[in-house]
Amino acid sequence: MTSPAEAPVAGVGRENTDRILRMFARFTSVGYLAYLALLYPSIITTAPLMHRWWTPLAVVVVFGTGVLPGLLSFRRGTAAMRTAAAVAAMAFLAAAFTWPLAWTGAQLPGDDGVWLAAFPGLASLAGIIAWPTGVAFTHLVIGCTTVQMINLAARVNASASMLVPDITFAIMFCTLFVGGAAMALRTGRLLDATTESTRAAAAGAAAQRARAVERERFDALVHDGVIATLLTASRPVHRENVRALAATTLRELDDLHTIGNADQDIALDEILAQLRSATVDVDPSALFVVTGTETAETLRIPVSTVRSMSGALAEALRNSHLHAGPRATRTVTAALQSDSISIAIADDGVGFDHTSIPPHRLGIAVSILGRMRHTAGGSARVDSEPGRGTTVHIEWTAP
Repeated sequence: MTSPAEAPVAGVGRENTDRILRMFARFTSVGYLAYLALLYPSIITTAPLMHRWWTPLAVVVVFGTGVLPGLLSFRRGTAAMRTAAAVAAMAFLAAAFTWPLAWTGAQLPGDDGVWLAAFPGLASLAGIIAWPTGVAFTHLVIGCTTVQMINLAARVNASASMLVPDITFAIMFCTLFVGGAAMALRTGRLLDATTESTRAAAAGAAAQRARAVERERFDALVHDGVIATLLTASRPVHRENVRALAATTLRELDDLHTIGNADQDIALDEILAQLRSATVDVDPSALFVVTGTETAETLRIPVSTVRSMSGALAEALRNSHLHAGPRATRTVTAALQSDSISIAIADDGVGFDHTSIPPHRLGIAVSILGRMRHTAGGSARVDSEPGRGTTVHIEWTAP
């Protein structure tokens, strides 16, 4: 029976579990080689008790398959390694089950047992690599019981009354290693599940954040474009200005349906083109000045950041049109550096006390300050005094 910690979960990675499995496969293979070296004298001693075909075949099959999992652990996948581990575990039982068929009936002198009795736990450790924990422990019980029964039959001084204690001791001793391996694998599976759930939570948070950003973009567009167009149309302004503002708003609404990579970086020329376009769309008469192009040839900014700066710039110009007065002139200055850009939208209008802006005035609070606050590396501030004009500062520095 597979425990919940062992049950494979769809979509859950296996990086930690596979790493532990590879470690155990190599440890098991090294153990087989060590036991081969240690048991070689015993194998030679007990060979005359068996038919001549059995000992060479058993040694090759048992120890040969035991080395395979470690060799295959260096491959990219783990399927072949796990299959080899299952073969190694079954090879041990096959050797134990065929021992009575090959035994000549001669008994071992002294208290030494058959060489198979020395490492049933190692074979079960190979089983834990390939099978669920319950199957591996069943293998352990069968293996320990079989080799102790062989010892009872083969040893001269063996006592039937010691069979159960010997089997119990062998099972308990081997369980220390196999149980430890099972707990390590369970920890690996839990860690994989935790890692996957953390990744899923991060992806969900990123998706929620993306939806929130898109919602803010839509809200800002409604305020910057739709409401601004309606307010402009309600005032005695030139009809051409209203038509141009409405056309820009409709184009921005259409852009909401365009799917693009907001994290893609764009180069200096395209950055300036978008900022200049945002300026001209709102105020064709505004002066657009660029400084520092010589030191900013390598400047690259994410598309989403340029979109936020363009929106804040456009909103600053719209506010200036609505509140600076009919005689005000506007200048947009973009100061460039290799890792930052600073935009100043200045007018020489009537100005205002920016500390007294009511909370319901969303043009500055949301469309300028809030928009840049939610942009990584972005910031904005408004400098204005009554009678001395207004300057909106929009800045971005590479995080």
